[in-house]
Amino acid sequence: MKHIWTTPEPPKRPDHDKDKRSTERRAVALPARLTWKDQRGATRFATVVARNVSEFGVYVECQSAVSIPLFRLVQFQLEREVREGDTLPASIRHGRVLSAVYRVSPGSPSEPQGFALRLMVDPRRVAAVEQTRATA
Repeated sequence: MKHIWTTPEPPKRPDHDKDKRSTERRAVALPARLTWKDQRGATRFATVVARNVSEFGVYVECQSAVSIPLFRLVQFQLEREVREGDTLPASIRHGRVLSAVYRVSPGSPSEPQGFALRLMVDPRRVAAVEQTRATA
């Protein structure tokens, strides 16, 4: 008689596949600009396309290769003509937002270079703006 040993699957938690983000991430394709200081202190900028946005983060793609290291502080700004609209988070509608680079995706001939940015926005301020909008 052969014994077949199997291990039981761990029970699935109902929230296992749930998105853990605190705010909704929206897919977009909006022109934007990054500005930063390089290691020598010279101001650099790049034209990018924002691919998805939330109150606290944005992912951008850059067609030309730029050298921005991890954890570099950059200014993120949507182009003026696309800032209006209720679908955009309040944190990025009002001009420049100080941001930190937390992921860099290298470019290739078929894929643009990408940067994930954490917006340096006070969560309490965003909550206050949302509360004001909800009661208005």
